[in-house]
Amino acid sequence: MTRLRADLTEARKGRDKHRTLVLSTVISEVRNKEIDQRSELEDDGVAMVIAKGIKQRKDSAAQMRTAGREDLASKEESQAEVLSVYLPEGLSEDEVRALVRQAIADGANQGANQMGPLMGRIMPQIRGRFDGKEANRIVREELEA
Repeated sequence: MTRLRADLTEARKGRDKHRTLVLSTVISEVRNKEIDQRSELEDDGVAMVIAKGIKQRKDSAAQMRTAGREDLASKEESQAEVLSVYLPEGLSEDEVRALVRQAIADGANQGANQMGPLMGRIMPQIRGRFDGKEANRIVREELEA
């Protein structure tokens, strides 16, 4: 959160309206989450808020592109790019596939052959570092294999 505030100050001093808007919006979302939880968010909680913001912007961009509004779609995508700097390094598909295989092997007798329990085991490890929809696809492929 400290880095977000420092970058917001820097963006304001540099008169970067785009970054100022995106950073002030995400800081506001973090504050709202803290108010809802009645406690200060740790780094993981802030990362979850940022990841949610990125996902919302990507979904909005897809909807706008479908509606033929390329200008608005590119604006949403550029906002997602600004936020992606604040997330930990992403995982590759191969790394997620290895995590899924390991979870299946570790929990073979604990319902790891079912979608729900398996997703429940891997999501905490990949949250904010890999897209959940893609992880769902990988889990389905591995269960069918």
